[in-house]
Amino acid sequence: MQRILVLLPIAVVLVIGGFFVWGLNPDRDPNAIPSVLISKPAPEFALAPIAGVAVPGLATADLATGEPVLVNVFASWCVPCRAEHKVLTRLAAQEGFALFGINYKDKPEAAKAWLEELGNPYQRIGSDESGRAGLEWGISGVPESFLIDASGTVVWRYVGPIATEQAQDDLRAALAAARAEAGS
Repeated sequence: MQRILVLLPIAVVLVIGGFFVWGLNPDRDPNAIPSVLISKPAPEFALAPIAGVAVPGLATADLATGEPVLVNVFASWCVPCRAEHKVLTRLAAQEGFALFGINYKDKPEAAKAWLEELGNPYQRIGSDESGRAGLEWGISGVPESFLIDASGTVVWRYVGPIATEQAQDDLRAALAAARAEAGS
């Protein structure tokens, strides 16, 4: 009985350590999990603007612009969102796509201060304080981005910050494909 009591903590540490090592496996890419929204119309939602931010809110009807748009789900409390923000600002300007935002489970005053500090590249931002729209989009966390084609259909999803060269290249490829489809 004493051996079991001595070995029990060791066994627990080994099991927890095993899960930790398994979680660090680079093959466990969250982007490999497909979104059920791909090739389907964007979900129905209507979000009010962020109080004090001079851009309109965001709703499903705003997504069918005749051009591809990127919907970025972000929050002021999200550290990876901060890293991604400058990259998205630059990409939207360079690649010429509309950037819309969903501010997820954030206090309006915190979101406003964050946008004032980092700049506001978004043409529209919906405030999703309750997280309900995030559920409709099926997000697993923030940041998460969705490319919507000219007709309002979700054609690409990226989980995590679009900050690496590979992530930016993936976005450019998806954007080119959406533009080609719109032109045909």
